[in-house]
Amino acid sequence: MSEKNARHIIEALRSGVPSRTVGEYFSEARPGMMKKINAAMDQVRDTGKSSGMIFKGRYGEGKTHLLNTVFGMAFASNMVVSYVSLGKETPVDKLYLLYPKVIANTYLPGAAQPGFRPRLEELTQGSSISAELLGYTAQELETDKLYFLLKAFLGTSDDEERLSFLADMEGDFTNASLIKRSFKRVTGKTAKFNRSFSKTKHSMDYFCFASHLFRALGYNGWVILFDESELIGRLGKKTRMKSYVNMQSFLQPSGKLEGVFSLFAMSASYSEDVIDKRNEIAGAEETFSEDPASKKAALSVLNAILNAPELLPLTREETTRVLLSIQELHGEAYHWTPDITKETLLETADSAGHLLRTKIRAAIEFLDQLYQYGKAGNVAISELGKESLEEETPEVDFGSF
Repeated sequence: MSEKNARHIIEALRSGVPSRTVGEYFSEARPGMMKKINAAMDQVRDTGKSSGMIFKGRYGEGKTHLLNTVFGMAFASNMVVSYVSLGKETPVDKLYLLYPKVIANTYLPGAAQPGFRPRLEELTQGSSISAELLGYTAQELETDKLYFLLKAFLGTSDDEERLSFLADMEGDFTNASLIKRSFKRVTGKTAKFNRSFSKTKHSMDYFCFASHLFRALGYNGWVILFDESELIGRLGKKTRMKSYVNMQSFLQPSGKLEGVFSLFAMSASYSEDVIDKRNEIAGAEETFSEDPASKKAALSVLNAILNAPELLPLTREETTRVLLSIQELHGEAYHWTPDITKETLLETADSAGHLLRTKIRAAIEFLDQLYQYGKAGNVAISELGKESLEEETPEVDFGSF
């Protein structure tokens, strides 16, 4: 590994900032969970049938890291990836607000920056892909708004109109009058929508359109990663219930959502702190007493959360492998050889607490001090780079981790 990449990984781990590079490098932990996810993602890629799953984990035990690992795996499989953290600004109960957030954080395979606008701008009138997309948007979605918008986009030469239509396909919905005017000028015909588009009712059309678009462009599917899903528990009762219903649209989607694998990361405490304490099962039955389909969807998601696989703490052997890899990376990043026993490194990490995140940061702080000062705690590095003990050296304070 290059010095630059090694330093990037060390600095990302030190700061606690999520990193795809870290996820790709430390991709072998928790093989059981990764096997389940990989199998589900491969099935979506190979069949084009969408599915999703939930996994749980304690705070600081690697949920975000696992999502970043899946990000790299999806890229390697030529799949488009979106990564969002759920919350008030990215609410799963309102798909018309969720969609633009997802698209703004969507990466095409090999791309360093998010977004798919450049691929939309490549579409030309009369091309096979454009013809196929027009047929799809005219027949397969709940509304045909996107058909008229796409037809106007492909035919207009007005820059402002094109920008407005591009923004619409990214979730900044334009008004119907602009589409109708442009469509009339381009085709000489009047746009007659099969029904009026409502962003609160028909936003799933946009998710379906994007999923079809990605496959039409030659990608093997679309992976949507939802982090911090436990923040749903902070919402009001009705909003939580609507969130569960919409989650079902990604976990067990209809056939119109093509080649999409959705993965929700959620705190392990959600079952006890929200579902049990707030009696969510009864809440769903009461909220949707006159809406059997929504009640079934909400209850299905609640049961999926209760039965979701959980990230278990790393074994002693797995933790040792991670810490030794960090020690090796630290040496590559800063051009030195930290010749320290694994027992010393483990003891240092253990002193920081039980969370994996704090163990890692403690180990890096320990290596930082040895590199900069030649000693940390009761351990010093001699001129030969060997570990030695110094009784009078004050212990490192890891209380801030």
